[in-house]
This record gives sequence, structure tokens and C-alpha cells, in this order.
Amino acid sequence: MSSQTPRSLGVLALDQGRPPSPGRPEAPDPDQNPASVDFQIITETVAGAWAERVVRGDPALEPAYIAAARRLVERGAVAVSSNCGFTIRHQAAVAASVDVPVALSSLLLLPALIRQLPPSAKIAVLTYDSTHCGDDLLGIDDPAERERVVVGGIEGSKYWHDELKHPAPPTDVDAMEMDVGACIARLRTAHPAIAAILFECAGFPLVAPAIRRRTKLPVYDIIGVRRMIMASVG
Repeated sequence: MSSQTPRSLGVLALDQGRPPSPGRPEAPDPDQNPASVDFQIITETVAGAWAERVVRGDPALEPAYIAAARRLVERGAVAVSSNCGFTIRHQAAVAASVDVPVALSSLLLLPALIRQLPPSAKIAVLTYDSTHCGDDLLGIDDPAERERVVVGGIEGSKYWHDELKHPAPPTDVDAMEMDVGACIARLRTAHPAIAAILFECAGFPLVAPAIRRRTKLPVYDIIGVRRMIMASVG
């Protein structure tokens, strides 16, 4: 490791009624290990960005996201991400407001990932709440490509309910793994051609290693996006 000060990735965090801490979705363990990456994470809570408002797409939150992104850059962030995939709704506005790369959601990967698979293969998008993860968030314009995307969510699960509490309790990783695994199993039964998985939810990387072992499929998430964006900046 270099003795230089690590570069900082700025993360726009949901307003959960308590300060962020290591091991939470905004700061998964892999990105907090200085032996595994050469950047650190700094966070700014977006005022009023309760999970239910972000998931449902409250447009009134956009100024708060822009203001928090600017604060991150002022603090030295060389790139900006977020800890909720549904903030892709604010991707364009935040990217236009700062002079560093912005990647708020793993859903930005979807158009590229679908092109990496054979035409007969499908990709599963695993989301915190499939009832609010519509086509407008997927970035897929070609109807034939959209047919190859299967969306499933864990709405109604323990993690889903916990994230709606004020404040949200610590993540129950075992419960998350069970619920995510069960959802994937249902999707694969209904769609045997699924060849890859994309996690929308920024909390799901906590169970990504277990899901990779269980499914034997590639699993993409916001951690991969963050590492890619940080690898591309000086």
C-alpha cells in the first residue's frame, strides 16, 4: 500500500435517523478494508431521504441530493455514489451539479451487462422493492433486450420492514441472505435462462459472496461499480 492519503469516494446516504457506521449498506466491509482497496469512503446523509421517499421516487428530494453531493466534493471526494439504487432517478441532476464522476446506482450497469450475455440468456435484477422498480429505472430501450430482464424483489421481508423504521435497526444479514436467496430461487424456477444477477439494493452486497456460492452465477452490485469508478480516476 502507498503511504499517500487514500482517495475518497463520496457516498450519498439515506436519512435513517442515525449516523452511518462500518458494516452498514453505505459502507460494506470490503470497502472498509485498506488492504483490499486504495480508497476510503466518506458519507453525507441526504436530509429527508427516508427509504420510503427514495424508493417511491419523491422528486422533492433532488435539491437535497445535489446539496449533499456538493458537500462531498468540497470534503475531497473524487467520485460520488449512493447507498440506494433507487437514487438513479437523481443520476442526471447530481452528475450535472458536480465536476467529478457520479454513479449513484448499480442499475447503470444493466444496459452493458445484458449485452455481455448470449441472446438466449436472461439477467435477474434483484431489488429491495420490485413494485417501484419500473422500466423507467432500467435504462433498456430495446423491447427485445427488455424481455431478457427479470425483476424480483424482497418487499414484505424483514429487511424491507427494518429499513422503513425510524431509525432503521442494524442489518440482519442472515435474514437478508434467506430472503434474497428465496427470491432468486423463485425467479430461476420461473426463468431457467437466467445467467447473471444484478443487485439494485446497496445493502445486498453484504450477502453477495453467499449468493455467488449458492447460485454459481455472476453477481453484480454497487461495490463493483464503486471500484470501477475509483479505478478510473487519478
